[in-house]
Amino acid sequence: MGLTLTHKILESHLVSGKLAPGEEIAIKIDQTLTQDATGTMAYLEFEAIGINRVKTELSVSYVDHNILQTDFKNADDHRFLLSIAKRYGIWFSKPGNGICHQVHLERFAKPGKTLLGSDSHTPTAGGCGMIAIGAGGLDVAMAMAEYPFYLKMPKIVGVYLYGKLQPWVSARDVALYLLSKLTVKGGRNKILEYFGPGIKTLTVPERATICNLGTETGATTSIFPSDELTFFWLKAQNREEDYIELKPDEDAQYDEIIEIDLSKIEPLCACPSSPDNVKKVAEEAGKPVAQVIIGSCANSSLKDLLIVSKILENHKVHPDVSFEINPGSIQVLENLVALSAFKNLLKAGARIHQCGCLGCIGMGQAPPTNSISLRTFTRNFPGRSGTSPDFIYLVSPETATASAIRGVITDPRELGDYPEIIIPEKFIINDSMLIPPLPEEEAQKVEIIRGPNIVPLPPFDPLPENLEGIFLLKVGDNITTDHIMPAGAQILPLRSNLPAISEYVYKNLDPEFSKKALEIKNKGLTIGIVGGENYGQGSSREHAALAPRYLGVRIKLAKSFARIHRSNLINFGILPLVFEKKEDYNQIEQGDVFFIKDIRKALLEGEKKIKIIIKGKGEISVILDLSERERNSVLAGSLLNLAKK
Repeated sequence: MGLTLTHKILESHLVSGKLAPGEEIAIKIDQTLTQDATGTMAYLEFEAIGINRVKTELSVSYVDHNILQTDFKNADDHRFLLSIAKRYGIWFSKPGNGICHQVHLERFAKPGKTLLGSDSHTPTAGGCGMIAIGAGGLDVAMAMAEYPFYLKMPKIVGVYLYGKLQPWVSARDVALYLLSKLTVKGGRNKILEYFGPGIKTLTVPERATICNLGTETGATTSIFPSDELTFFWLKAQNREEDYIELKPDEDAQYDEIIEIDLSKIEPLCACPSSPDNVKKVAEEAGKPVAQVIIGSCANSSLKDLLIVSKILENHKVHPDVSFEINPGSIQVLENLVALSAFKNLLKAGARIHQCGCLGCIGMGQAPPTNSISLRTFTRNFPGRSGTSPDFIYLVSPETATASAIRGVITDPRELGDYPEIIIPEKFIINDSMLIPPLPEEEAQKVEIIRGPNIVPLPPFDPLPENLEGIFLLKVGDNITTDHIMPAGAQILPLRSNLPAISEYVYKNLDPEFSKKALEIKNKGLTIGIVGGENYGQGSSREHAALAPRYLGVRIKLAKSFARIHRSNLINFGILPLVFEKKEDYNQIEQGDVFFIKDIRKALLEGEKKIKIIIKGKGEISVILDLSERERNSVLAGSLLNLAKK
């Protein structure tokens, strides 16, 4: 039986376990990346582990999310991150250098390697033949300390591509098509591996877009083979020595196969307010648009912006539209200028912002009230834009540009012939804002710079013998980490200050949650949260576990959990419990008092099910599906406590 590409890479990095779906495995991590919204806490955790230098082949600290520096907090955090990078042997990407996934694809991605990133869209590097996985900051900190990364072996889904995309249809539309089939939870516990003749028609940036947006299906990661197109990409980056050919065996056996005829896909859009609410652009055409933004880690490559520039060559932006562009990297920006493509954007009336995430994470670029905003971003969760309610559509660069020209949602095929662009064989390389690691002897002399907003992590107490408390909040299906721990310009600067950021936990669902939680915690009681299906989807931000833990949350009971959030809960000593009977969800109400007897004993003895007593309602059975390693983490109170031991 032949091997998939995924099996080949995982097998070469396997530390423990068997590559059978559902089995816990541990893999060696070659590279790590962090970004500033998650990295500050990750490096505080790394410091707490207590080693002298990162032990990975390569680690990079990117500053791309919160680059507005509206007061001292962000600027202080950026200095902290720079000093941490110098001290511990980490590459540092300065504010304005670009979005972590775009820059990593350009300068560091290597076929056949493993990458762990404290950002959910880390699978972008799968476009270059890597096993690239998003995780919480503590998992990344552990990987930098040479601990393996643990996960349940996913199923390998082969996505067979054939045919060729029609004019005006792009990689974004492929990803949206797949989302329409799988939904935001259909990829859970799966790796999407692309193969078939259709992959030869897709460049590395296009593959990266598809891998990036595979995250929105809940997939563990996505990957393309490394072939001659990968070689051309690496050669253009002056990195041809990093190339190796990697592909599945001819008789590779997949757990499932999805077939996609690229020639049949049309321009698509994800309508408000979920990435899987997918319709044909033609069905939404004619609706007035107030704002259009091109950027994010999914669609800010040189290829994307060259197409936008070419479309705008003979067009102007509609007077009613704010048309905004966030280039993916300073390298992309310099190449646009060198190719005389940048002037088209300016002459057409585009607003050019600095290279970074910006509006995608709610850092500025909020749309006007009661207006439609079209974005080439990754997510359109309610209120994520900074405006509430918002009406955010996720579209391709082609659809975005056509709509900016017409002032209404427009099928880009209406613009006529598809423009031809020429991608240079060699890119201008701009590493001016990439700072390499210092030699170890010099690094040990570096002093870590800490601003007043950087607060050390509090201690995490071990799990008690019994848990008694209150279900303080009950929520529905597909609750995102944005619901749990909002982002945005007001909150993100507090990412290194756990007491301060905890005041915003569930803020948009219950403005008084933090206050009520602390009152319950101070009475010596614990707090439970009840959720529906796919609880915790979206961003990898561990603050969505860490901040509730600080407030006294020790159990989350749901119908099912998103992978990264479940891991983050366990890492900080919160029990992720699953209803044995989903209908029991209906029995629990917000404010119910619960009791769990002998929970430590149950974990120590490896129990798979436990009972929760609900005052006045009897008991329900819940699933306690944790590996021995995960049990030990919860018992210790956090993975960090375990690592210190």
